Amino acid sequence: MSRSSHILSIDQGTTGSTILLVDTQGTIVSQSYQEFTQHYPKPGWVEHDPDEIWIATQNAIVEVLNSLDSKTSIVAIGITNQRETTVVWNRKTGKPIHPAIVWQCRRTADVCANLNAQKGVASQVKAKTGLVIDPYFSGTKVAWILDNVSGVREKAKRGELAFGTIDTWLLWKLTNSTVHKTDYTNASRTLLFNIDTLTWDDDLLSIFNVPKAILPEVTPSAYNFGNTKIPILDGIPIAGIAGDQQSALFGQLCWQPGMVKNTYGTGCFLMLNTGTDRVESNSGLLTTLACSLDEKPVYALEGSVFIAGAAVQWLRDELQIIESADETEGIANRVNDSAGVIVVPAFTGLGAPYWDAEARGAIFGLTRGTKREHIVRATLESIAYQTADVASAMMVDADTPLKKLRVDGGAAANNFLMQFQADILGIDVERPTQIETTGLGAAYLAGIKAGVWQDIDALESHREIDRVFSPLMDPIQRQEKLAHWRNTIQRLNSAAHGE
Repeated sequence: MSRSSHILSIDQGTTGSTILLVDTQGTIVSQSYQEFTQHYPKPGWVEHDPDEIWIATQNAIVEVLNSLDSKTSIVAIGITNQRETTVVWNRKTGKPIHPAIVWQCRRTADVCANLNAQKGVASQVKAKTGLVIDPYFSGTKVAWILDNVSGVREKAKRGELAFGTIDTWLLWKLTNSTVHKTDYTNASRTLLFNIDTLTWDDDLLSIFNVPKAILPEVTPSAYNFGNTKIPILDGIPIAGIAGDQQSALFGQLCWQPGMVKNTYGTGCFLMLNTGTDRVESNSGLLTTLACSLDEKPVYALEGSVFIAGAAVQWLRDELQIIESADETEGIANRVNDSAGVIVVPAFTGLGAPYWDAEARGAIFGLTRGTKREHIVRATLESIAYQTADVASAMMVDADTPLKKLRVDGGAAANNFLMQFQADILGIDVERPTQIETTGLGAAYLAGIKAGVWQDIDALESHREIDRVFSPLMDPIQRQEKLAHWRNTIQRLNSAAHGE
């Protein structure tokens, strides 16, 4: 394969779209990013405009294409995406019938509570999907749209509408409304997909009241999904699709059972590859599907923290006590500790291992001497604490200690956060040179399918380590800090439920 051959990776995230151009050495040679608007129509509700996402994605693609020279060819496209975010559109017009309901949105909390109260439903759903019934996932979001947009449920039953997570929406747009598909990883996050049979499940569709006629075809992550049919990109095969966290696991080359990564993005997502073994969680984690190169399932354990980098955005945009995320490292290092301040950024509830949709954010331990440095530091520490909670649950479920954590995502560039993460976990934290591993994962999937690389082993030589953070904190101090954090979480839970 000529070195001029490249793969275009579309990394469609919660706050923007990143486009990467990756060469045959696995190096990112060009990159572009476009933000789009976040909509909060009610407390706890989060929406996106699917058309704006598509426009932002196209604009970022154009920026990358404009950077290419005449000798560069794009041989394949990979897509990775914010998972669970739900779009329903008219097949004929291609227009969304409602704004996209974002994975963070909690509007279906009451519906989920009612389902969880029904005898046997939660256990049946978990047995088939590996998930808990929570507003996080797509199933209740789809039903909400069908029930709250006038006259659309009958259209859905007639097959006039299409549902998709954002990967499916982009695939539809890239192929000029001709391909309606998704992959195993994204389907596994809908509450509608059986992760054992790898099919849409009739019992689940009945529970969540979603008609099968609107669902996309489901395939492995490395697959010939179709060719582009738009002016800026024509005739290029789309050969890889995966949800962002599974894509990051693949991009980190955590392809062997027992390997674990954490992605620090809008949320925080710890994922452990368990291979062909489906490991059930009794500690509040999820069993999900990882990327697959064929029609055989690969399983993973996952813990999802809803608010991580989004808490830093909150410091910038709502509190306005920082101007950019980059400055938080220096601000946090101006003080020796958080002076007892604990920030719990439960803006849209608590995810794993608590799964408390009613919890809301809070700042504890404020005194007259509290400075913005303490609040900034406590916010960064909250990301590491939430990760530690998930890691503890993961060690129980997998019955094995975590030996090393591979990290990626935008906030992984923060040296203070990575060192505190190593300190609070008591293990090494390994940061690669290229932290855009979510986008790299999609590129790797597409490249393997397109023949750029023969297999995963061929990618190992391309992985470079930027820095390893080793724990420096005294073990007693670590336990004291964790105990203080967890006591605070208990107080928050009690307040949320009027106890």
